[in-house]
Amino acid sequence: MSRSLRRGSIAALAAFAIASLSSCAAGSQPDTLQIKPDSAAATLGTNVRLNNIVVVTPANTSGDATGPANVTVNISNTGADPVELQSITVGSGAAATFADAAGAPLPSIVVPAGGAVLLGGNGNPSASVASVGVKVGGMVPTTFAFKDGQKVDVQAGVSPANKKGLYEGFGPTPSPVAVPGKTATPGATASVPAAGATGAATPSAGTTPAVPAAGATTAAATPSGAATPSAGTH
Repeated sequence: MSRSLRRGSIAALAAFAIASLSSCAAGSQPDTLQIKPDSAAATLGTNVRLNNIVVVTPANTSGDATGPANVTVNISNTGADPVELQSITVGSGAAATFADAAGAPLPSIVVPAGGAVLLGGNGNPSASVASVGVKVGGMVPTTFAFKDGQKVDVQAGVSPANKKGLYEGFGPTPSPVAVPGKTATPGATASVPAAGATGAATPSAGTTPAVPAAGATTAAATPSGAATPSAGTH
């Protein structure tokens, strides 16, 4: 083979390699290879997918922790019928309770046909666990049970709802702190009169007004020296 032919073959191979690299680069754009946090995902049949499954603890928790937690998950349904999530169990049997965006209890979570539901975050329904033992930064077994009897078991990541973190606003809502009521100040109440006491003075014994004795009258003055005629005097 002549030198010129060899140079032509090398140029053709180089052009093919550049074209291949360009086509690969076109398929590596952010919209095709979305970078997501390292969180669990699972599928149910061919139509239901559970994405970004995370158990979220209160802010600033770390290490081994026991307390309330929320489960966040994005459930998509590409099927023609709705699907109904009936329960979520975390750890060794801690069951989650469902609530709508306003906090009203829900018996289950319905994912409409061709739609999706995000559990957790402002304006979304929630799945809350009253108390569960987890290791923040580790994994915890989590089970999703659906109305048709199917179940999904995953190892969900555990993350805190730290401020400015990935899961800020997804953690449990802190319980309101009770404010002590006002107590009465000693000596501030009005004194109560003793039983039977009145404001009017009561006369002492023996001070009642004198009553005249029976038969006693006020004597009238009789003129002295009035002569009484004697009998037989003419």
